[in-house]
Amino acid sequence: MSERLLIIGPGRVGLSLGYALWKADALDGITYCGRNPDPPPHPLFIDGRARYVFGLERPGPGTTAVLLAVPDRLLPEISLALASLGEAPPGCAAFHLSGASGTDPLAPLLEAGYGIGTLHPLQALADPLIGADQLRGVYFAVSGEPGALSAARRIISHLGGSAIMVPIAQRPLYHAAAVFASNYLAGLIGAAARLMVQSGVPESEALPAILPLARGSLENLGRLAPDQALTGPISRGDVETVGLHLRTLEPRERALYASMGLEILEVAVEGGLDKMSADEIRNLLKRGL
Repeated sequence: MSERLLIIGPGRVGLSLGYALWKADALDGITYCGRNPDPPPHPLFIDGRARYVFGLERPGPGTTAVLLAVPDRLLPEISLALASLGEAPPGCAAFHLSGASGTDPLAPLLEAGYGIGTLHPLQALADPLIGADQLRGVYFAVSGEPGALSAARRIISHLGGSAIMVPIAQRPLYHAAAVFASNYLAGLIGAAARLMVQSGVPESEALPAILPLARGSLENLGRLAPDQALTGPISRGDVETVGLHLRTLEPRERALYASMGLEILEVAVEGGLDKMSADEIRNLLKRGL
């Protein structure tokens, strides 16, 4: 079954998802609603593949799903405004793409006859062009009513993805996990590049030098458990090197190194690090906080 979608919010996530479904030949039609008079410069609009509406409109007959790709704080407002336009087309589901929120912000749409649910892609979508390809085969966190869940799984299947059920009460934990894996990773890579520059590496070369190392670690994690994939001085019980790092780093980086080190230390202990080395390193790291 092909989809006929109304996507409210032509931002990075909304455009990535719509473009991915278009590339998968899964669409009968797609309309975007936005707050600007003109659509963003994206192939969906440039090549006439998607229709753009300034403002908000009721989904037309045959629409299979409405996707609210807007900031979390706007979900109640947009839901109420859309519900005020009239009843849902038969069989139409409405989803928001937030990772942390449950279905409560969509309550007005439930009253208007929509099946409601959540559909959050577990992917970092920084670019609405590249994002379409990044959505192939990824996991989506879903929750909601049975009819909405059926529509969510259908949409995910078009992209070769997988659905994971996250209870609404636990979505903040799920989203925090996503922040660790994505946003915090970007922060750590940024800190590593900054230290590279401080060590004398030219700024233009710092990030290119770091990224292969980071990719290697991620590839190891794809094959091995975290305690087996872990490398470096903490995993070896190298107390002297950890102490040298802590003495050398400035306060900002020292605190980050120490807090992350304590987490890494627990992984190393699971991997068999001896108690004496672990205790020495733990004491050093706690003093670095």
